[in-house]
Amino acid sequence: MRLSLPSSSQRDESRRRELAHSIAICAVASLHAELVLHPKPGLVSTRDNGAHGDMDAATFMRSLFALRHYFAAIAHAGARGAPFAELRALGIAAEARMLTATAGVNTHRGAIFALGLVTAAIAQVRTNGRPATDARLQNALRLWRGGLIAVAADRQSEPSHGRLVAMRYRTGGARDEAARGFPAVFKIALPALRHALERGADPRRAQIQALFALIANVSDSNVLYRGGTAALAYVQGTANDFLAQGGVFDPRWRQRAEAMHRRCCALRLSPGGCADLLSASLLVHRVQTRAL
Repeated sequence: MRLSLPSSSQRDESRRRELAHSIAICAVASLHAELVLHPKPGLVSTRDNGAHGDMDAATFMRSLFALRHYFAAIAHAGARGAPFAELRALGIAAEARMLTATAGVNTHRGAIFALGLVTAAIAQVRTNGRPATDARLQNALRLWRGGLIAVAADRQSEPSHGRLVAMRYRTGGARDEAARGFPAVFKIALPALRHALERGADPRRAQIQALFALIANVSDSNVLYRGGTAALAYVQGTANDFLAQGGVFDPRWRQRAEAMHRRCCALRLSPGGCADLLSASLLVHRVQTRAL
């Protein structure tokens, strides 16, 4: 009896699925790392609900469980070089699963978008055996620029909070950030994370440093939606002061970070966009520093 060996295309498909599974594990781990991080100004953690009355860490965990297959699916699509329309359809379906798992609470809409695109870009680069360098990942992300711009220009699409904020305050928003290859990830968060690690910070402190760098520099749509330009000026100014005084290398860094957290909770401010960008940054760093 003759045994039929897998064809070249079958072997390629098997490798793509294995790669997608590995990247998806990293994506979920990165979201979990962001969740357990503390102190984070106004954000949900395993310690408290932050500035949110409708969600807690358990809500986030239900959402994470519901999204685990999404990251594998979008990684596989990225490895195949799928067009933006296909990635978007996967994201819309994932959002529906998230809302079912959380009883309608939006825990990860921004992460579905940002982390999903970064996941697809990593798979697109790694499927050819190339290292996932910053430059290669940004080039891969720009492949979907046209699709992102088309969706942003579509007046028939349902307006999200982020889109309404972008129109009201004339900020670029999440789609503009993605269309430009996520400069907040590659030019702000990752350099801050790497520099803190090089200086001897443990991973948790380095992640806090990266988060504060994002808060100091990003026009977070969640903050603008909740408190307008005055709220944005407060969180950016306070984060900049935190960094100027040494960030996580100052002996009193924890007290100052917790003080900002309490103030953001009192003002009901939550820089969720920066949390999503941090998760994407942690994913890139995890992939770059671990063998896949």
